[in-house]
Amino acid sequence: MSKTATSPASFEAALAELESIVASMEGGQAPLKEALAAYKRGAELLQYCQATLKGAQQEIEVLEQGVLKAFRPEET
Repeated sequence: MSKTATSPASFEAALAELESIVASMEGGQAPLKEALAAYKRGAELLQYCQATLKGAQQEIEVLEQGVLKAFRPEET
């Protein structure tokens, strides 16, 4: 596997790399050493994606608390 174990540039880049790893592993043609390295990298990318999504979810919850309120139509 030629990829280094660096942090991805973005969530989208991590997801694309993870999808590529899954597609290549589904073929089942990689030697064991490469398959294990790909699995390890996939686990790192999965952890990065999950952490990024959790951070985004927390940010949205904070924004909702300050912005979103129950809708009450104005009386005219």
